[in-house]
Amino acid sequence: MAKAEKTVQELVNAIERGELLLPEMQRQYVWKGPRVRDLLDSLYRDYPSGVILTWQTSENVELTDFAVPTESSKTKNPLLLLDGQQRLTSLSSIIRGLPVTVRGQKRPLQVLFNLDHPDDLTLFTEINEELEEDEELELEAPDAAEGEIDIQARMSKRAFVLYHKKLAAMPNWISVTDIFRSTGDAELLKAAGVVSFDDPKFAKYSARIQKVRSIREYVYRLDILEESMSYEEVTEIFVRVNSQGAKLRGSDLALAQITARWHGSLAMFKAYEEKCTANGFNFDTGFLVKTLVAFATSQSLFKTVSSISLSSLEESWTRAIKALDFAMNFIKSNAGVTHHSLLSSPFLVITVAYWVDKRKYSISDEESRQMRRWLLLANAKGRYSRGSTETLLNQDLAVLRDGGSCDELFERLKQQVGTLSFDENELTGRTSRSGIFKTMFLAFKEDGAKDWWNSLEISPTHTGKPNSIQYHHIFPKKFLSKNYPELGKAEVDDLSNLAFISADTNVKISDTEPLKYLEDVSVRNLSALQAQQVPIDKTLWGRDSYPDFLATRRRLIVERLNRFIG
Repeated sequence: MAKAEKTVQELVNAIERGELLLPEMQRQYVWKGPRVRDLLDSLYRDYPSGVILTWQTSENVELTDFAVPTESSKTKNPLLLLDGQQRLTSLSSIIRGLPVTVRGQKRPLQVLFNLDHPDDLTLFTEINEELEEDEELELEAPDAAEGEIDIQARMSKRAFVLYHKKLAAMPNWISVTDIFRSTGDAELLKAAGVVSFDDPKFAKYSARIQKVRSIREYVYRLDILEESMSYEEVTEIFVRVNSQGAKLRGSDLALAQITARWHGSLAMFKAYEEKCTANGFNFDTGFLVKTLVAFATSQSLFKTVSSISLSSLEESWTRAIKALDFAMNFIKSNAGVTHHSLLSSPFLVITVAYWVDKRKYSISDEESRQMRRWLLLANAKGRYSRGSTETLLNQDLAVLRDGGSCDELFERLKQQVGTLSFDENELTGRTSRSGIFKTMFLAFKEDGAKDWWNSLEISPTHTGKPNSIQYHHIFPKKFLSKNYPELGKAEVDDLSNLAFISADTNVKISDTEPLKYLEDVSVRNLSALQAQQVPIDKTLWGRDSYPDFLATRRRLIVERLNRFIG
């Protein structure tokens, strides 16, 4: 195995010119903002950042695209990137100033640099602290509460943070991409408030800008596998390297093994991904690989992937996509789940698909009703969202594989959650992350729930930010903070205090006292309140009535959920 050294800039240039390519075995770009931020921070501090693994080959290998634009390859024997895609794609995006997005995120990746960071940088190991937008594309909370946070104080000890508009407006925070794309320091320093060489900040800011730019000169070691190695052997190395330290998910390693034997399969998966997305279900390649394995082996664990023959993969994929088509239609039409954001786990779709395949698409009306009820209960109770999800999915696949009925699926679910109905205790303390919250949306939508101001029916797929559905605190957070300072976050965010309205209406209501705005809504559109089980007893809307309001609405929601599930 040969070894070489290349700077970050040389590697970025090689990607741009099509001299460094991605083989089909590689997963898509999946890094989220905090990982990119931490990579920049590590390179800034000159910390070790791993090795880049490549393969020089003349073999005709199926390729996949980088998440950043590249030129067509003009090299006869291109260098294929086996390990390092996430790092180099992130650096290419930042250095070249190219927008790159990750599935589930709204805006392109942007990172800010703190010109006033401490000389002795604090060590940060947590990666979830960053002030990022919720990754849920729908049913999201408004950003009003962020105004109460002293963001500058929270982030002042960091050198790099993800983009935030309040920080970007401050002179000491500058875009990392702007640093790389600028040819001099004058404009950057001017924007930071440095107007002369005599300014005491001039030397410090200039030195730090140059240190950021020096990330381009960071040297990576390249390990280059010999050209004589076969694709299958290289895939085995790829799997072994990425199994150590769990850098990749099991689905990514399984995908590598599948593509090694089934050339061109990744393009098929990607095409079907796009079809699912157009149908309202944002499923990734890992989900499709798991479905394929389930149909090929009647279980969902990836440990047997290497033993699946090519013919079995092809036959199972044909069955899988036919069953997934049916499952998505069933979930939308029979259960009212029209979008992936209303599912507590995508594994539910695998179970429905496997169920219809095993019954050879001969489903009685009673079986259909039973599956609908199981699906809605499993979704609300979080069947595949708690505990050992792989084990639970395998249990359900085994029931269906052996000819079991929905009754046995119900029994498995009951063993897990205790009861197949809802009570008020189960809702207490639950928040918007719960499957019950999604089921509330489905039940309210079935009742024709509409926005409280413009009477637009609620939906997770509305076009335009003003019409997007957000969850609204009926007793607003600021109002509760002022009048009930003793309440914890869970009590404020309790499901029974949440309703579904448009972003525009949420802004209109803001932190208005409930008694004032609910009186107006009840005059304009009383049925809109009733459809979301909001108590219409005005004595419960008062300043001192929050505990009684929660208890009453919780009871109403429980009654509605039990009727909805059936």
